[in-house]
Amino acid sequence: MKPAWLKKLSPAWRARMVRLGFNLHPAFRGTGGRVIHVARDLRHMRICLPLNWKTKNIVGSLYGGSLFAITDGAHPMMLMAALGDGYIVWDKAASIRYRKPGRSTLYADFLLPGEEVEAIQAALQEFPELERTFQVELKDDQGIVHAVVERTVYIAEKNHYSRKIGGGDKP
Repeated sequence: MKPAWLKKLSPAWRARMVRLGFNLHPAFRGTGGRVIHVARDLRHMRICLPLNWKTKNIVGSLYGGSLFAITDGAHPMMLMAALGDGYIVWDKAASIRYRKPGRSTLYADFLLPGEEVEAIQAALQEFPELERTFQVELKDDQGIVHAVVERTVYIAEKNHYSRKIGGGDKP
């Protein structure tokens, strides 16, 4: 997980710093979303996207780009924290399916269950690189789904990735 100093903090402070880091990052701030919860083990995040003048489109609903953008980066961050420094984790692909216009604040919950981390670690023992697809639903206060985002994340052992982009087995 980056930055390295974050690992030195207690779990409670680590979660606070991740939340603060997301919320202060200019690219994330531009989405209009806010991280409102990060679990101490960094395996659950909750992001809200309020309907306001910054996030409203021309027809009065939430701007689709904001719906899509608030889902960027959460799963890779959680995977980096869970797997440790020996791995490369990147977003590889994403898609969104709009179900109904967002005319109120929407919420996205990002979960990384322990079983999923164990399955990824086991797969990485067999294959040095893999992809995982995560689905995130954007819901209103009543639990009605307004959009579904699928994000594919690339995960590889650092040594394998270095050989792959370096053109061989160079040290």
